Amino acid sequence: MIILMGAFSCTKVVKEYYEIPVEVPVESEDGDKLFAYSIQAFEVLPTNSAAENKVRLQNAIDWATDRGAVLWVEPVEGGYPIQGGIVLKKNVSLVGVHGPTGRGTVKVTTDEAGNVIDRKPTGSLFVITDKNHPFITVQSATQIKGIQFYYPEQGFNDAGKIVEYPPTIQVSQDQAVHGVTLQNLTFYGCYFAMDFRAKEKSPCEQILFEHCYGYPIGGRFIAINYCYDIPRILHCHVNPAIMREFRGDYNHVINDYVVNQKTYAYWIDHTDNAQVMDIFTFGTYGGIYLGPYTYGQLTNFNFDQVCNGVLKDGNTYFNRIWEVAQGSIIASVSPDGKVANIHPFIVQGQGQISITNVDCFSGRAHADVLTTQGVSYDFLKVQGSNWVLVTGVNCRMRNYQSDVPITVANTQAQVSFINCSNKDGYLFDFRRSGDNPNDKGTYKVYD
Repeated sequence: MIILMGAFSCTKVVKEYYEIPVEVPVESEDGDKLFAYSIQAFEVLPTNSAAENKVRLQNAIDWATDRGAVLWVEPVEGGYPIQGGIVLKKNVSLVGVHGPTGRGTVKVTTDEAGNVIDRKPTGSLFVITDKNHPFITVQSATQIKGIQFYYPEQGFNDAGKIVEYPPTIQVSQDQAVHGVTLQNLTFYGCYFAMDFRAKEKSPCEQILFEHCYGYPIGGRFIAINYCYDIPRILHCHVNPAIMREFRGDYNHVINDYVVNQKTYAYWIDHTDNAQVMDIFTFGTYGGIYLGPYTYGQLTNFNFDQVCNGVLKDGNTYFNRIWEVAQGSIIASVSPDGKVANIHPFIVQGQGQISITNVDCFSGRAHADVLTTQGVSYDFLKVQGSNWVLVTGVNCRMRNYQSDVPITVANTQAQVSFINCSNKDGYLFDFRRSGDNPNDKGTYKVYD
């Protein structure tokens, strides 16, 4: 993995028709020299209007597509105002200086007396106010890396001023897309961060999301549909403190709004063997939705202050299997205030899920941060009417309301949990064979 460490500033304008772009040497951590082309060489400037920068960035991309070039988002104070509707055409990389900035960058402006009069993010930053178009649509063999996206007009701690912006990054809707890398990205004030719900006739493949941070006001951070040949979501983080450095944390008004959207931070359907590892969310309705046309692995995760942590569905008995391991779910939130709706796991449809080493507990968040119930109804609910197999081992379950941590509301389900601990800290086994439709399962506690 190449990490961009620095670049020589270059603002020289290229010749007409972009015949001689300005090369900016960029040194990797291994000392290798890359050559990018500063977007300022194409007259993308912080002093331009948003409309001007859109046209000029698109011109740069049009020039770079046949060359497979890297466009360097040269860091500037306050970023670049820019309209949406940009298409990142094949072979182009859009690269900035940042790792994920989980609390924000900050440029502080003071008056002569030293009083702070303004705080805003800075660096390799796009400042977006366009309410009508996705900011950027990606095609095949593209990369976006080291960049921040900021929506300064998004409602901050005032639900009446929330803007339902289109997605910041969207997969092409009119052609198949193969090979997109999204790394080290930060989203401030977006409504929907990354929408990779491709069309059935134009699917996508080999999409990588890695080290991306944000708190989408609509609750959706990453959504994937019709993505084959192994999509990967790695090391991603959703948190309402994303703008702490320059604007502060969202309060309970916004965070409650996000939960009330009843959306999932991570949403997957129509995928082959999806790989999801080291993901986090706080204050969204759901952690991850595993749709009926999916299978794969979910490991090393934390879903904090959610209503439902994992919702697993399935449309067939064969190859709708998810292995879920090494995680933690704090399920304490219910938009309607009903504890009966709070479940760390919900399993429905057909297929199988195996759960290993997952810790679930509940607790209240501070009232200024989020409205919470402080308890879940159970650990896992199996619902529906199709055959499904649910197994668990070495799981810890605390702070749930029901007498039995496993709720079976599916007469066809087979369920087996062993070597797990209940809300009182005692080991238990739970088993339901599925032979008797009236069987709610055998719950044996070792006290």
